Amino acid sequence: MPSVSRAVSRPVLRNPLALLACTALAAPLVLAAPASASAADPYTVTAFKLTVRAGDRDCTLDADLYRPAGVDAAHPAPAVLTTNGFGGSKADGSTDATAKAFAARGYVALAYSGLGFGGSGCPISLDDPKADGRAASELVDFLAGSRTADDGTTVDYVTRDGKGDPRVGMIGGSYGGAIQMATAAVDHRVDALVPLITWNDLAYSLDPNNTGRTQGVSGPVPGAYKHQWTNGFFLMGEAQGLINPSLDPSRLGGAGCLHFVAPACETKRLLDSRTYPAERTATMLAYARSVSPVSYLKSVKAPTLLVQGQADTLFNLNEATATYRTLAAQGTPAKMIWQAWGHSGGMKDPAEGELDLGQGNLETSYVGKRILAWFDRYLHHRTGTDTGPAFAYYRDWVTEGPTYATSRTFPAGSGRKLYLSGDGKLVDDRRKVARGSREYRNLRVPTSHSESSLAGLLGLPDPAPYDIKGTYLDWTSAPVAGRPVDVVGAPKVTLKVVSPRAERVQHSSDAADRLVLFAKLYDVAPDGTRTLVHRLVAPARVPDVTRKFTVELPGIVHRYEPGHRLRFVIAASDTAYAGNRGVKPVTVTNAPEDTGVLELPVTHGTLG
Repeated sequence: MPSVSRAVSRPVLRNPLALLACTALAAPLVLAAPASASAADPYTVTAFKLTVRAGDRDCTLDADLYRPAGVDAAHPAPAVLTTNGFGGSKADGSTDATAKAFAARGYVALAYSGLGFGGSGCPISLDDPKADGRAASELVDFLAGSRTADDGTTVDYVTRDGKGDPRVGMIGGSYGGAIQMATAAVDHRVDALVPLITWNDLAYSLDPNNTGRTQGVSGPVPGAYKHQWTNGFFLMGEAQGLINPSLDPSRLGGAGCLHFVAPACETKRLLDSRTYPAERTATMLAYARSVSPVSYLKSVKAPTLLVQGQADTLFNLNEATATYRTLAAQGTPAKMIWQAWGHSGGMKDPAEGELDLGQGNLETSYVGKRILAWFDRYLHHRTGTDTGPAFAYYRDWVTEGPTYATSRTFPAGSGRKLYLSGDGKLVDDRRKVARGSREYRNLRVPTSHSESSLAGLLGLPDPAPYDIKGTYLDWTSAPVAGRPVDVVGAPKVTLKVVSPRAERVQHSSDAADRLVLFAKLYDVAPDGTRTLVHRLVAPARVPDVTRKFTVELPGIVHRYEPGHRLRFVIAASDTAYAGNRGVKPVTVTNAPEDTGVLELPVTHGTLG
């Protein structure tokens, strides 16, 4: 019988195409009429189009310019540039609302539909700096007054730091987050960034391998294909011809795709093949990273406030962490916030006091206040503005008082070790480890379930997580005693497994032959109910099954209450991911002198 866990109930998506009519992957999508201003609004709105060069072709950007009342050439204001998440447009609920919110606060705001979406031309190129970044840079030219819109519209009322250099910040989520770094990498006139819930490395986001990391969040070996999320993206992109039937020819894609550039299409085809031949895989990884911040952060100098969601299985907290560490190490001003909502939950109905882009509650939410301070400091040049601590994180267990905790440094937690014992226990002292071996094996169908990936985004129920007996191993701690234990950060586990069948194909030219396992952490209540924290798992394609390896799990912010136990699980498969090729039995042996070690970043309490 399967071991079933408690979680928010969500039905499995039967027809991925159904989501195309009601949502976008990046943010709450509320399709609206083109932006317009009423007599009561403190700004005017001008729709315009700008022909730009993007990659190998010219295309037109569809945009709206928001001009606050009283702003003119004699009284200029800084500008805020924003664009949509994947599948959206300048008119969707969050993009439109974001522009209005900043225009109402005295900023010149420019909202535009990203390449391949809404009324903008060109195929979808995944926020490529050479295409999407260069196109956005031409909008910066427009704000500088050095470019004229296709209808003759010009701007002479944005604050300038020099000739052709407007003072401009960027804000947006997911697909509208990565574009900021892509733009700042190719255009150093951009003064401040606020990317929300976005990626560091698409190779990791769509095909994660949580072991063998060499740069950012990933390494040279591909992981486990995140097919549910990826198919959702692909269907949304290819359906743009249905959503916008009057598309211009510049949006036609390549390599057999209707609306994606050829390399993106070829990447999707390789992932769908569930094979990783060496040469094609190297090409795929190189392309995915070329359109990801991991490859160009070295060129990003604009102060960056990273906001990442805890409820996010698409772009988890480790992605923002990798970006933050790179920026901070090279001297780029950077701070990081781990808010509650992400792609997997809370986006449509944020917790009380959380940022709601659709409502523009900047002054009444913690994250909103931090964003306002960031722009106040770097766009208004008010040097005395307090931009907040280096690191802040939302705590869902707090019911009174501040829900955010802060730290002057990152990481905030210190490493506490638990050891995997042969009797299935997690113990706090290596000397307590019992000798023993246990085995699990995968079947040819998935036998563990973490999530139906798109269900959280759509606000739909989903079956509780489960693991079928014989296809996983678990280790459980003693109940938390005394004070609760708070884990803030990315847990790590070092393992050694034995799998003769995996060892026989260790040197195959196809990385898909290597062993895959899925690591995860549960919270077990006194009544035995299990909770998979934010439904997060860590797929790992073991680089060398004959050696120890370390798996970094997705970051979490979680409190283990007194009486609760921590359970670490390695499973053979997961319904949201592609898994092992062929059946590969796995044995884990534990002994005091040689056992697996789980390391937890703890900020409060003691594990015993």
